[in-house]
Amino acid sequence: MAFAYQGEGALDYFPCRYGASKLLFRGPRRSLEGSFCAVLGGTETYGKFVPRPFPDLLEEATGLRMVNLGCMNAGIDVFLNDPTVVQIASRSSLAIVQVVGAANLTNRLYAVHPRRNDRFLSASAVLQAMYREVDFADFSFTRHMMQTLHAVSPGKFEQVAAELRAAWVARMHTLLGRITAPTLLLWIANHAPPHGQPLTPDVSPLLIDADMIAAVRPHATHYLEVVTTPEAGAAGTAGMRFPPLDAAVAAEVPGLAVHAEVAAALAPVLMRLI
Repeated sequence: MAFAYQGEGALDYFPCRYGASKLLFRGPRRSLEGSFCAVLGGTETYGKFVPRPFPDLLEEATGLRMVNLGCMNAGIDVFLNDPTVVQIASRSSLAIVQVVGAANLTNRLYAVHPRRNDRFLSASAVLQAMYREVDFADFSFTRHMMQTLHAVSPGKFEQVAAELRAAWVARMHTLLGRITAPTLLLWIANHAPPHGQPLTPDVSPLLIDADMIAAVRPHATHYLEVVTTPEAGAAGTAGMRFPPLDAAVAAEVPGLAVHAEVAAALAPVLMRLI
């Protein structure tokens, strides 16, 4: 469970719930009275292993209350399947919606867990017929499945990617349409959205390209692209809190320097908008 003891050096995320939501968010729990910003997103927003993720840094820099609704490995489905999240976002002065990857959502080829979107549940008959050489019972997580499907056949993988991209655009359109407050679509990566090139399962946000961003941008009130620097990436796990056994995992998620750059880019934008 999220609040269980995780070993020496583990970070306390003060997990909390809001309203009738079944999701556990990073705490401490924030007041939903008055003016606040809601931040929806994945691992970057949640701030795994980071004592003060970018929503916390933003609050300090701007004086605006931030409600962190980030979920580890979130896809769009986790927010669409939780009415409380949409209600909170709609009550906010501004809802920041991070661009998350396209693999962690249920589509016509496979299903994922409705709350833990990185958990693979089942493959459709179409996908099984496409990849007869693959035993889908071997997969528990979507990224492992994406990497395997790409390795088995890059050509077939492009058909899978096309389905995921179409589902992502439609789902993001729906999410932005349900949030009645002003929205800011937020890109966080160490590169700009790619243009016109095949994407592999190793590039995050997974399978998202510039055409997809262009398709959903009109449905958001604002858009901000934060491309983090090589220096921030090179800072690695400095200042992060994790048990020794999680060192390899910690090296794969954004560190303190990345969160600082995201907050620094967002702060003047929020001060201008709110």
